[in-house]
Amino acid sequence: MPKKDTFRIVTRGSDGSFRIRDFPTTDPLLQMHTQIGVDDSSADLELRGMPVFRGLIGPLPEGKNIVRYESPEVFETVTKEWSSAKVKRRRRRTAAPEAVDATSAPQVETSEVEI
Repeated sequence: MPKKDTFRIVTRGSDGSFRIRDFPTTDPLLQMHTQIGVDDSSADLELRGMPVFRGLIGPLPEGKNIVRYESPEVFETVTKEWSSAKVKRRRRRTAAPEAVDATSAPQVETSEVEI
């Protein structure tokens, strides 16, 4: 399994746009945020043991080597967009079953047996 080696912080800018910052280690995050624990229940086993920070949602998996943390506002916005996105469903059309013609059906020979 590849190691998660990029730590991404996603917040909302003053103009409403997403502000994304990537860090190679958790050291800058530990200086900016207070660690309140470690993740011990993630379904992604590579996230277990990652720090949990006050004021950020995460750790969340993003790609193969990125650990993502989001501000609560970003998390709420992204979750609402994700849940309201309509999935275009495709219908697969199946071919109409072919009619069985009695003349083309295989003939079965029968024989009479006297008892």
